[in-house]
Amino acid sequence: MRAVYIHIPFCKSICSYCDFCKMFYHTGWVNKYLKVLRTEMKDQYLGEKISSIYIGGGTPSCLSEEEIIYLLDSIQIFHKAKDCEITFECNVNDITKEKLAILKSYGINRLSIGVESFQEKKLILMGRNHTFLEVQEKMKMIRGMGFRNINIDLIYGFYNETKQDIKDDLKKVLKLKPEHISTYSLILSEHTLLHVNKIPCISDDLDAEFYWYICGKLKHRNYNHYEVSNFAKKGYESKHNLSYWNNLEYYGFGLSASGYLEGVRYMNTFNLTKYLNHQNDGKKELLTQNDIMDNEIMLGLRKLTGINRNDFEKKFGKKIEEAYPIHPLIKTKDLIEKDGYIFINPDKIYVMNEILMKLI
Repeated sequence: MRAVYIHIPFCKSICSYCDFCKMFYHTGWVNKYLKVLRTEMKDQYLGEKISSIYIGGGTPSCLSEEEIIYLLDSIQIFHKAKDCEITFECNVNDITKEKLAILKSYGINRLSIGVESFQEKKLILMGRNHTFLEVQEKMKMIRGMGFRNINIDLIYGFYNETKQDIKDDLKKVLKLKPEHISTYSLILSEHTLLHVNKIPCISDDLDAEFYWYICGKLKHRNYNHYEVSNFAKKGYESKHNLSYWNNLEYYGFGLSASGYLEGVRYMNTFNLTKYLNHQNDGKKELLTQNDIMDNEIMLGLRKLTGINRNDFEKKFGKKIEEAYPIHPLIKTKDLIEKDGYIFINPDKIYVMNEILMKLI
């Protein structure tokens, strides 16, 4: 089975921190884009069963009801597994009963809501506009429509942020009782407004303090910390994201979307004009066996459970220690080996990149 990612690049407003491929919503562009997207999916899909579908962006929820129906009609070509997870990203301000009813009728069974924060100073800096009461009301609406698998995104690490801000945001998120929480430290990417405006970064020490507080608080509230930035109630770990971290193959459809098929990693064009004219001349890279093994290590060690020794050997025909210097890192307790798994010491997960550099 494979996973499917579908990119919708349109937004009603552009957030100051976002480095994804996006543009302002325009009806003419959207209509043509959805038609080209449908053609791409029909032409590229090979007919196998699909384990998960993730519709992201951009802001998929900014589409009109008619546009959402057209999009969801398009994905009916996929042969979905019985337990297929289908995620739809939403902006708080876009959520309506009418749109939720459409999503429900098409089998969308997971919503990912970009809350990011409830702090007014952060929301102003991000270019977002919602209150806790508004989010609370939308969550009541979502639950009333029968959705039982909700993710909420949070961003932390802004230059004027305090630990009390983190505490307040987490307290409010926990009141909403989502099944899944994704928390991300702010990255000031080069092409974002925050970077252009020279917004300063917080110190590494403060960032680490925030991270460990979040981990401890969510663990105390029975959220399983199953990946570096992700926490879930039991049984609600994201199937789609796990397909990435398990280094499995997946389709990427739409502008700028990336995929991994038959040993080839590819990325579609970022040029809207080219995409709309069916000139999808993006990048392709045929991976070597060593490339695939490196990805297995880099992605697999993002999971708190790490990498299964036997699975690695079956997949690559060699023991993991024959390919990577794991024993010295086990001695220094950077890595831990337990019950057939090798994983990063949970106490050192914050410095994961340094450990990966020692391995690869």
